[in-house]
Amino acid sequence: MLLRCCQYATRCQPRYFVTSAIRNSFTRKKSDAEIAAEKKQKTVHYVTAIGLLTLGLAYAAVPLYRLFCQATSYGGTISTHRPEDVDKMKPVKNRVIKVHFNADIGAAMLWNFKPQQRDIKVSPGETALAFYTAKNPSDHPVIGISTYNVVPFEAGQYFNKIQCFCFEEQQLNPHEEVDMPVFFYIDPEYAEDPRLENCDDITLSYTFFEAKKGLQLPVPSYIKKHIA
Repeated sequence: MLLRCCQYATRCQPRYFVTSAIRNSFTRKKSDAEIAAEKKQKTVHYVTAIGLLTLGLAYAAVPLYRLFCQATSYGGTISTHRPEDVDKMKPVKNRVIKVHFNADIGAAMLWNFKPQQRDIKVSPGETALAFYTAKNPSDHPVIGISTYNVVPFEAGQYFNKIQCFCFEEQQLNPHEEVDMPVFFYIDPEYAEDPRLENCDDITLSYTFFEAKKGLQLPVPSYIKKHIA
């Protein structure tokens, strides 16, 4: 009996040592160099993910801001209505609003940009057409893109554009000059807003920037918090 047990132990001993060796190879502690390499790899992945997210938000900032402002008229941004809404409007003849037009350009923009008229008088519920003129005085093509707003800000929700050149890239060849139309109306509900009871003057402002790669149009900090 003793001899049989010794023989069994002799047969099992090599298998036991092999199994232990395999187990030890999987449970051995990682070296400091391996741990540092793993941490470095995780850091690279993290930084890459943050970079891609930031890049995505940068590209999304302008369209998100545009949609948000058009829906809420935040910061005096003009609302956008369908042409069929205009046919249902009833003008408020006893209220006349003077709309002033303003034009600005970014610091790096080479264009000459100005409104063709200083102001237009219009009643709420009536459509109106205005024009801006842009000229490229340089010797090379320049692509521009514009933003806009209305002052006072409370009037933005009632100022509706039907046709406009905002947020769209415009290319002007050397010394080219173009007329840019703005077809708009003021919602009849403007006359019923107590905040605007004594406000008969509105200023529509456009600002053109040169559309370069990586350009981010001005976005208020309030909007940035909503899209971050």
